[in-house]
Amino acid sequence: MIIDKKKNIALTGSAAAAKALGQIEPEVMPVYPITPQTPIIETYAQMVSEGEVITEMIEVESEHSAMSACVGASAAGARAITASSSQGLLLMSEILPIAAGLRLPILMVVSSRAISAPINIHGDHQDVMALRDLGWIQIFCENVQEVYDTTILAMRLAEMVRLPVMVIMDGFTTSHCVENLEIIDDRLVSDFVGKCIPKKHLLDFADPKSFGPVALPNSYFEFKRSQLEAVSSVMSTFNFVAGEFKKISQRNYEPIETYQIDDAEKILVIAGSNSGTAKVAVDELRNEGLKAGVVKIRMFRPFPYLLLKQVLNNIENIAVMDRSLSFGSNPPLYSEVLNALFFADKQVKIIQSYVYGLGGREIFKEEIKSIFKKEWENSRVRFVGLK
Repeated sequence: MIIDKKKNIALTGSAAAAKALGQIEPEVMPVYPITPQTPIIETYAQMVSEGEVITEMIEVESEHSAMSACVGASAAGARAITASSSQGLLLMSEILPIAAGLRLPILMVVSSRAISAPINIHGDHQDVMALRDLGWIQIFCENVQEVYDTTILAMRLAEMVRLPVMVIMDGFTTSHCVENLEIIDDRLVSDFVGKCIPKKHLLDFADPKSFGPVALPNSYFEFKRSQLEAVSSVMSTFNFVAGEFKKISQRNYEPIETYQIDDAEKILVIAGSNSGTAKVAVDELRNEGLKAGVVKIRMFRPFPYLLLKQVLNNIENIAVMDRSLSFGSNPPLYSEVLNALFFADKQVKIIQSYVYGLGGREIFKEEIKSIFKKEWENSRVRFVGLK
């Protein structure tokens, strides 16, 4: 299919998310501001006030209420979206597993940010990693184009698998920085996402239902098993939806992305905006004679264990970079890579853990290059850019 109705435009990640949400045009958007997410809902509110979209925006008193309103709207059969960050996500945490357990296709755009204490408003991945086991699909974005594309893709994915989705961008680094991107024609997006046709909802008076009843020991276990099976189906559905999205965008999305790995002797595994910095570092290292490569994790939940195992199966030297800590355990991404490689056909000789960029601390190309040039070893976590 030849696409001839695309536009090139310069937007921040927040504005790109709002643009995609406007093309999706949800019925309900409960909102509460928090840095660095606020520009998403500010931009969308302006679109509503100017008549560009018809959405019921609900100004609530907290993020807990925002997600509660999303749950009510989605259970009633409406297409519901919101956005949040950091402490706001933690305040939502009581309601997030309810949204997932009720199988509600809510879409939430997240500007990922450090969590307190001490207070910090800058970007890292500690907020979303703290919520990684609450039943939400989690998709990381590298740049503004991916934020726009993934927001569109995620809405269709959520409604097909009937599970909530977080589209995650790095706070400030992506949410507030302007990049050129390609916008898809409104009609193509509308046709791709389709109408919101809920399979089960509270306002179906011909077939009354109850959402969120008490489940005692004789039934709760089965509910959770069913939910787990739903999450297990996400990967194949994501691949289908991504294939359909490629038809309207000519851009390809997979659960993981590989870069220069075919003959790589050292590979860095990473997620988020610094994936781009790592790619530039790899290009320069190859010009210097070092065979380096990058594996970017796009989908973190459900984690692509089998796919990652296939990609890393014959690589002997691997380093994993986390922008988050797990106190008392290994860093989150490092732990998942270890799990994926446990059943690898060939034993990985070295797998090194690095933590970087907490609280918004910058990491630069030269620092990533220096990581590749060091001797990697199986040891406890190392820190990049620590004073």
